[in-house]
Amino acid sequence: MLKRLPSILILLLFSSTAFAQQEVQFTHNMFNNMGVNPGLAGMRNAICATGLARQQWVGFRDEEGNRLNPETYSLNVDAPIRLIRGGLAVGFMQDELGPETGVGVNLSYSYHLDLTMGRLGIGGRIGFLDKRIDFGSLNPLDPGDPALDGGEESSIFTDFSLGAFYMLDEEAWAGLSFTQLRQARGGLGESDFALQRHIYLTGGYSYPLPGNSSYEISHSSLIKTDLNALQFDVNTMVTYNNRFWGGVTYRPQDAVALMFGVQLDQISIGYSYDITTSPLGRMGRSYGTHEIMLQYCFDLGLDRIEKTQRNIRFL
Repeated sequence: MLKRLPSILILLLFSSTAFAQQEVQFTHNMFNNMGVNPGLAGMRNAICATGLARQQWVGFRDEEGNRLNPETYSLNVDAPIRLIRGGLAVGFMQDELGPETGVGVNLSYSYHLDLTMGRLGIGGRIGFLDKRIDFGSLNPLDPGDPALDGGEESSIFTDFSLGAFYMLDEEAWAGLSFTQLRQARGGLGESDFALQRHIYLTGGYSYPLPGNSSYEISHSSLIKTDLNALQFDVNTMVTYNNRFWGGVTYRPQDAVALMFGVQLDQISIGYSYDITTSPLGRMGRSYGTHEIMLQYCFDLGLDRIEKTQRNIRFL
């Protein structure tokens, strides 16, 4: 038996990703659509790189004081390629949860269609995930437990995703994607591990504040389900002079997040703090969640002749 088992069970029980443990979670969803929808690749007519670093449930530890809180890092880069009438993207991810570590890489392609109103990207993605569990880091109550003698074990999963993303002059957008369609399976220790299929529905729109165009109001939402449970984020942001922004995200039964950020030319920097509202927070096991977002977009000006580009930040 394991001394750390009670804490690990609590972590999984109250995890906001417990509905779908294999899919990572972020608060800056409005900046991370490329992370969940391959249809967005190249749609912004810019080379965009978005990095996210998340320290979830800071302060969550086991009985011996070892940190168990999830840590997630992500990087997605996409660019339009007119020769193939679409765009390409590459993504990297690392997710740590106690003794478990997942490292993934994915490649995406999106085919672009010009519609009467707006543009549509239809894309596919292939992803590779290296999932590892370090059994040697666990502290058994019974020394010599054969289930923990294997040290670190790993398994590589290959899976596929599909998505469609619609943009209306960057004032409104919507996306639908299906990830981990193959539901790849593999063995870790004495147990089977399977990726779970997910469905993401995202959308948002922006408009200037009536009477004062220096302020822009943006609303966005993300709905995620594995067909067993449902989770959604609702966000409202206010941007001043197309440079400074602040907002609030609400995630039912999990957290209320405060967001702040600034755009410096082609670089956007954001920070969010999640106030834990789940039982983890009420039990004093979590001091909240910190997340940092860094995005760089190099505008290629491909549509500059046809129209004036407003802002490529909010995607």
